[in-house]
Amino acid sequence: QVQLVESGGGLVQPGGSLRLSCAASGIILSISDMGWYRQCPGKERELVAESPRFGRDNYAESVKGRFTISRENAKNTVYLQMNSLNPDDTAVYSCRARAIGGAIYWGKGTLVTVSS
Repeated sequence: QVQLVESGGGLVQPGGSLRLSCAASGIILSISDMGWYRQCPGKERELVAESPRFGRDNYAESVKGRFTISRENAKNTVYLQMNSLNPDDTAVYSCRARAIGGAIYWGKGTLVTVSS
């Protein structure tokens, strides 16, 4: 089992920045890919950024150039640096981990609100 706990959400003004963190615990050696998803009000959950175990990170078109995903393996943590935030980025952001065997784990999510 893998447990994921997100932090770093909150209220930010348009144009501002936030950094989200997702700390993994449990059978962490089984983790392959890690990523961030979000669910905007009234919309379905969507991929924001993904960091695969092998290969290049990939991003949703809407966040390219503004968001950066990174992993700190020593701390079993994945981050999402979000810059130039706008109201369309308001959402619940959730961390997802995929185990080597294919199992998917989710965090409970953290709310990001972009508003003046």
